[in-house]
Amino acid sequence: MNLIQIALPVPLNRYFDYFLPSDTQAVIGTRVVVPFGNQKKIGIVVGFPEQTDIPKNKLKPILSVLDENPLFDDEIWQLLQWSANYYHAPFGEVLQSALPVKLRQGESCERVVADQFVVTEMGQKALLNGILNRAKKQQQLLTELTKFANSFEKPTACSPSAWKGLLEKGFIEKIAVSFESKSWLDKLENREQCNADNRLRLNKQQSLVVSRLQYQKGFGVFLLNGVTGSGKTEVYLQVIETVLAKGQQVLVLVPEIGLTPQTIARFQARFNVEIDTLHSNLNDTQRLNVWLRAKNGESAIIIGTRSALFSQFENLGLIIIDEEHDSSFKQQDGWRYNARDLAVLRAKNNNIPIVLGSATPSLESVQNVKNGKFTELLLQNRAGDAQLAQQFVIDLKTQQIYSGVSQQLLSMMKTHLEQGNQVMLFLNRRGFAPVLLCHECGWICECNSCEKPYTYHQQKNVLRCHHCASQKIIPRQCGHCGSTNLITTGVGTEQLEQELVQQFENYKITRIDRDSTVRKGALDKHLSDIQQGKSQILIGTQMLAKGHHFPNVTLVAIVNVDSALFSTDFRAEERLAQLYIQVAGRAGRAEKKGTVVLQTHYPEHPLLKSLLTKGYDEFSKTALEMRQLMHLPPFSAQVLFKATGRDNEKVANFLENMTAYFQQQIATYQWQGFQILPPMTAPMAKKAGQYRWQLLIQHSSRAMLQKLLTQFDLDKGQIEVPSNIRLVVDIDPIDFN
Repeated sequence: MNLIQIALPVPLNRYFDYFLPSDTQAVIGTRVVVPFGNQKKIGIVVGFPEQTDIPKNKLKPILSVLDENPLFDDEIWQLLQWSANYYHAPFGEVLQSALPVKLRQGESCERVVADQFVVTEMGQKALLNGILNRAKKQQQLLTELTKFANSFEKPTACSPSAWKGLLEKGFIEKIAVSFESKSWLDKLENREQCNADNRLRLNKQQSLVVSRLQYQKGFGVFLLNGVTGSGKTEVYLQVIETVLAKGQQVLVLVPEIGLTPQTIARFQARFNVEIDTLHSNLNDTQRLNVWLRAKNGESAIIIGTRSALFSQFENLGLIIIDEEHDSSFKQQDGWRYNARDLAVLRAKNNNIPIVLGSATPSLESVQNVKNGKFTELLLQNRAGDAQLAQQFVIDLKTQQIYSGVSQQLLSMMKTHLEQGNQVMLFLNRRGFAPVLLCHECGWICECNSCEKPYTYHQQKNVLRCHHCASQKIIPRQCGHCGSTNLITTGVGTEQLEQELVQQFENYKITRIDRDSTVRKGALDKHLSDIQQGKSQILIGTQMLAKGHHFPNVTLVAIVNVDSALFSTDFRAEERLAQLYIQVAGRAGRAEKKGTVVLQTHYPEHPLLKSLLTKGYDEFSKTALEMRQLMHLPPFSAQVLFKATGRDNEKVANFLENMTAYFQQQIATYQWQGFQILPPMTAPMAKKAGQYRWQLLIQHSSRAMLQKLLTQFDLDKGQIEVPSNIRLVVDIDPIDFN
C-alpha cells in the first residue's frame, strides 16, 4: 500500500496519513482532495512515509490530485517550513495562506483571462456631442474609460447600471483576447525599461545611498532612515532600475492599501515594465493572475501589502519594505507572522539585498543597526527646496474648544486657507462621538458583548461597537433612570467635519476614515480631489498619516493625542512618536514652508518635549535605554498566550493551569532566565461575548524561548484545551489588546 502524507488547513500541528491508489500519481507540493470526517478538504502533499500508526483498515484513499506539478518552489517551501516552526503554526494552515483563494478552493492553476473592453467610435462621438449629458453616471464612467490607452477590464468600482447602459448603447464593446505567456523582458520589445525624463536629480545624500545600494553584492539588510520628504521613493526607483537592468524582479511591500495608488502611479510613470499589485481590493481571479504572473516571470515588479511576501518569483533580485515600522506588517489572525522579519529571512535565503525604509524606524531595527546586523543609510535633508516644518504646541487648558478644535488652531487654519493652501487635521477616532450617556445619572450606552461604549454615528443615525461591529438604534431614554436627556461626549471625525463645515463655509472638506472609504474606489477619489486642490480641508484618521505627498498642505494638526500618553502598552510611546513624526511630514513637502500643531492638555509631558526639541533619533535612544533596563523587546523575546471563552472563570483557570505547566517544565530542565507574568485579563477584557485572558512569557534568548515552545508542542496532547476555549499563541507580539 502506497502511503501519502497530507498537510491540511486545520488548527492541528500534525500531518494526516492516507493511501495513494495505484493508478494515481502525486508529488510533494501539489494539492489533493481528501476525505476528512464528513467533509472533503483540500490539502498539500508533504511526504510519502513508509509506515503509519493508523491501522490499514482505517486508512482512507485520497479522492483526487489537482495538480501535475508542485505549486511551491524550493525557496518558498523552505521559507514557509521555517515560518511554521518559528511561529509554531500548523504547516497546513501556513501553506494554504501562501496560496491565492482560488487555489485554496480547489480551482485550476491555469490563467483566467478576464474579459477586455474598448470604447467604440460611437462612444467617443457621444462624449463630444454631449449625448450623455442627461445620464451623468454613464457620462462620468465613459469619460474615465477613455483614459485607457488600450483595452481594459470592467472596473471594480463602477455603477453596474451605468456599465450596462454603455454596453447596450454600443458605446463600449467586448473584444476577443488571446493569452500568451511572455517574460516581462520579452514584452518590452524595443522600448527602454526606464523613462529617464522622469528621473529626479538626487542631492548628495541620496546619491551616496543609491551608489551604496547599487554596488551591493549578495545579501545585506539596509535601514534607509530618512526624514519625511527626503526622497526615499526616488532612491527606491533608481536602485530598482539597476536591478531591472540585470533582468531580475523586485518585490515592494507597503503597509496598507491606502499607499498603493500613489506608489503605483509613481512606478508606472518611471518604468515601462510589467508592474502588478496585490492588495485587498483585488478580486480572487485578479489575485490568482498576479500570483501566476510573478511565478512565471511575466511581471517585473510586484507592489503589495503584507501577504504579497509569499508571491513566488522566477528571478527575485531585491526586496523593499516601505514604512518598515508599521504594525500592519504583523498578521493579527490565523498564524501571526511578521512580514518584515520574514522578508529579511527571504532576502538572506535568496542572497539578495533588502531595503527597510522609514522616517521613524522601529526600535527593533534601530537596535539591529547597533548590533551590526543592519547597515544604516541616512537621509537627513528634505528633497528639493522643502524645509522642515515649524512646530507649535497648543495647551488646550487655556483655550476655548469647538468640537475638539481650539480657537488658536481655527485662527491658524483661516490664515493658511486664505493664502490658497490646504490644511490637514488628524483625529484617530471615527464616528461622531465615542460615548452616548445620560445627562441625569451618567449611564453610558454600552455594547453588552464587549462591555465598551457604543460610538455614535450621526450620518447613519446609529450606534456602532468598533470592537465587534454590532450596532443598534439610538435609544430614546436612559436605560437606568428613564430620562430622555441623552448627550454625547468626546469627538470623532464626523463631529469634527460638522464643526468645520460651519466654521469654514467657503471651503470644501474631505474626510478620510474607514466609514468614508468603505465603497470601492472611494479612497482613490478622495485622494484625487486632494491632489487636484478640489478640497481645501482634509480630516483623517491614521490612514492619512503615511506616505502621501500633498504639496499644497502647509498646516497639519493632531487634534488630540492625550489618550496615547497614558497607555498600559509599553509600545504606546513608540507608536505616538512615530505617528507624530509621520504626521509632521505631511506639512510643507514642496517649496512651501509647513507648520505642525499639536493640541494637548499636557504640553509639559516629557515624551512630547523630547520629540519637539530633540526629534525621533533622540527619542529612540532614550526609549531603547528604558527597554533595556526593563528587559523588554528588543532586549528580550516574548510569547503571548491568548485564551478566550464565554465562561470568565474557566478561561482564567485554564491559563492558571498553563502557567503551572510552564513553571514545571522550566524547573524540570533547570532552565534559567525565564519571566512568566501571571495570567491577567486583556486590556479589552471582553469582546463579542468572549472573555479574554493573557499569559506572557519572555526570555533574553530567543533560542531558549523556542526550546520551551517546542517542548510545549510535544506535550500538547497531554494539555487539554477545553472545546469552549480558544487558545492563540502569538510569537513576538505587538498587540496586547
